[in-house]
Amino acid sequence: MKNYFDLSGQVALVTGCSTGLGVQMAKALANQGANIIVVARRQNMIDEVAASIAAEFGVKTLALRCDITDTAAVEAMVDAALAEFGRIDILINNAGTGAVAPAEDITDDQFNHEMDVDLFGSFRVARAVAKKAMIPAKYGRVINIASMYGLVGNKIAGSAPYHAAKGGVVNLTRALAAEWGKYAITVNAICPGYFYTDLTRDTLNSDFFQQNAKTMIPEERYGEEGELDTAALFLASPASAYVTGVNLPVDGGYTAM
Repeated sequence: MKNYFDLSGQVALVTGCSTGLGVQMAKALANQGANIIVVARRQNMIDEVAASIAAEFGVKTLALRCDITDTAAVEAMVDAALAEFGRIDILINNAGTGAVAPAEDITDDQFNHEMDVDLFGSFRVARAVAKKAMIPAKYGRVINIASMYGLVGNKIAGSAPYHAAKGGVVNLTRALAAEWGKYAITVNAICPGYFYTDLTRDTLNSDFFQQNAKTMIPEERYGEEGELDTAALFLASPASAYVTGVNLPVDGGYTAM
């Protein structure tokens, strides 16, 4: 019997891997045998995540602190990952931020920061991993975490810079897929809808947001832990070699309306 999602011996680098969806996706990859490079800004948190994944799944892990707005730090982080493992097969660009305010009140600093983290940060990491690891290996799986807000607007929480940055990630995904296909590197994006995490649970459970789910989401609910995992596994799989440049919404149907 073939396990289409077997990642044994592969190495996956996951940014924004200190909490929430990043940790969930890292665990899903580890569950299929991938060794995990845990990347985020807070060393104490990534040390805990790396230890917990190693203990639960028996894979090798490495915790590397990195600010993805710092090009030199990104380059050094990728060098350290390659010094340890010698390869990076899978990249999940998950690190991000989100400024919420009416568009007319957003400051230049807020807009610039959003673009620097969500859009340029994703590019910095993809550029370094592709150049140093994937292009030489003639193999790679890049998965950018965009957002359903990269595909549509919204009325309930003004976040124009986030929409702009994630919309940029959506088309950056297509551009990199077009350029790197000749190296057998696939580049795809996942566009999550609203998901429960430690940071969002109280907000999503509020009466206002629960009513919004019933109105705006065909499934009339928010995403639960684990419901992003199989999308990440599908796009990370060696068997998905002919899928590239795709932006996959995992949003309960939000963008279908």
